[in-house]
Amino acid sequence: MLAPDPSAAQEVSDLYRALLGAWNARDARAFASLFTDDGHIVGFDGSQADSAAEIEAHLSQVFGSHATAAYVARVREVRLLGDDAALLRAVVGMVPPGQSDINPAVNSIQSVVAEHVAGPTWRVVLLQTTPAAFHGRPDLAEALTRELRQLL
Repeated sequence: MLAPDPSAAQEVSDLYRALLGAWNARDARAFASLFTDDGHIVGFDGSQADSAAEIEAHLSQVFGSHATAAYVARVREVRLLGDDAALLRAVVGMVPPGQSDINPAVNSIQSVVAEHVAGPTWRVVLLQTTPAAFHGRPDLAEALTRELRQLL
């Protein structure tokens, strides 16, 4: 097997940034278009959608029912798993509508599994969001909040 293309890590990071951009624009169609047809999401609250069509429908309902917070994120790692797969790990905070600071209660860890589908095109296979609760370790929660606030 050949060594993975070094530009692939940047392409996967760009895919993730586009995903967050679509969320922040409250554009369910654009968000879902970044997934493979059989892609999956697992949300902060455990909600799941199991295809690009389900993701679009789910997010259309979410965006239509209330104003959502905007993401700020730092990519921690993009690990290429061969020529056609990658794992991205990131930390995210959310800025509630009408506010200028993140809400530390919803800081999260996100993982993305991406698949190289054609040319420079990568698509999300899985987006997993996990609350960054750090039970019993408030110092870690505070450090993450400080780090995310630096991105504002």
